[in-house]
Amino acid sequence: MRVQVDAAFEPLLELEMEMATLVADWSNCDQCAAYVARMVSHDRHDPIRHANLLSAALNELFEMSFHTRESTGTLTFRVYRNGSIERIELAFPCSAEQRNLYETIVQRIRSGQALANYLDVITDDTARAEQAILLGLAVNYDADIELSIRDKGATTFVVDLALERLLN
Repeated sequence: MRVQVDAAFEPLLELEMEMATLVADWSNCDQCAAYVARMVSHDRHDPIRHANLLSAALNELFEMSFHTRESTGTLTFRVYRNGSIERIELAFPCSAEQRNLYETIVQRIRSGQALANYLDVITDDTARAEQAILLGLAVNYDADIELSIRDKGATTFVVDLALERLLN
């Protein structure tokens, strides 16, 4: 199901992958992230820096879907752009329990306590990877993260990244 995108955002790239392919090998996350980052960063002010930052952020998102260990269904990934902002749309199948975890994390981010929550998570050996991933994107990349459920079996993340304005 296609997400309604703000008309100001132009589509740049779309890919689909069977979840079984993604979860078959951890390195698929890094390979997909590096490929996509190079493809959409070529026209940025500093394309190498932009591709490196984008690749790191995308790798985190791909790894989050990897952690679901879902081997059925399809991962859908889209990149849009509006000025200095890349909008990442990632949809993948996950359980209701996993979706509830994501909703809780996104609520924490929106509460204005992302940094405090992130520091708690990265010092807690029992914290789930998904917590560090989403909180890390919000803190380290100043990402705006939204979660939506478009159908019963899939969760969609919409992540806005303004990488060119990051200082470090």
